Amino acid sequence: MLIAFLADIHANELALEACLRKIAERGAEKIVCLGDIVGYAADPEVVTERVMVLQQNGAIIVKGNHDHAIASHRETMNEAAKRAIEWTRPRLNMAQKEFLANLPMTVEEEGRLYVHADASDPTRWNYVRGIDQARISLEATNASITFCGHVHVPALYCLSPAGKLISHTPVTDIPMPVGSHRKWLAVVGSVGQPRDNKPSASFTTFETEERILTYHRAAYDVDEAAARIRRAGLPDMSAVRLKIGR
Repeated sequence: MLIAFLADIHANELALEACLRKIAERGAEKIVCLGDIVGYAADPEVVTERVMVLQQNGAIIVKGNHDHAIASHRETMNEAAKRAIEWTRPRLNMAQKEFLANLPMTVEEEGRLYVHADASDPTRWNYVRGIDQARISLEATNASITFCGHVHVPALYCLSPAGKLISHTPVTDIPMPVGSHRKWLAVVGSVGQPRDNKPSASFTTFETEERILTYHRAAYDVDEAAARIRRAGLPDMSAVRLKIGR
């Protein structure tokens, strides 16, 4: 089975649709969304509705911190993120708010763990930004491979049976075998607000039988997505970040 992973869509409709087109071209049989459907960008209603339809068609969706913040006013966020959430709340209908509120924090299936942040304490939204955080996450689960988002930068880590932690730098469209003799942690990158100096949207695929992981990019109209943010009166930095990929 070929599974496609999306994370950190952040209300960017154009980026999401670009990824979904490429996912369809690759013949993915399942979609997993690792949270942060809303936040930062200007299309929360359309994006949330689109993800709801994906779920109705069999996709697995887990909750991100921006999704959680729609119902909770206690989330700690930077000023741009806070303003975007406050702007988003009144634009979502009740069904969309309930959908976000009821998303699970984690899902496990067939030795795979799906989570927005790290696996050691998903409700604290800890970032996996390096080998120290990756080790904490990997040692907190028995899953053979963990998929997460939250960081907005694609990354891959593995833990050997001897306890050695290795970091790999994913290369776009280069398949990587992830053997079952090690534990793996894949940070899938961001659909709607990449922060690895590349403005194109990011998604990942995993072939479950052969255990092949591939990181992908999808070009989209970044200028229009940025213009939508500005027209909505959202923080300009959220528009600038789209163009520079940071």
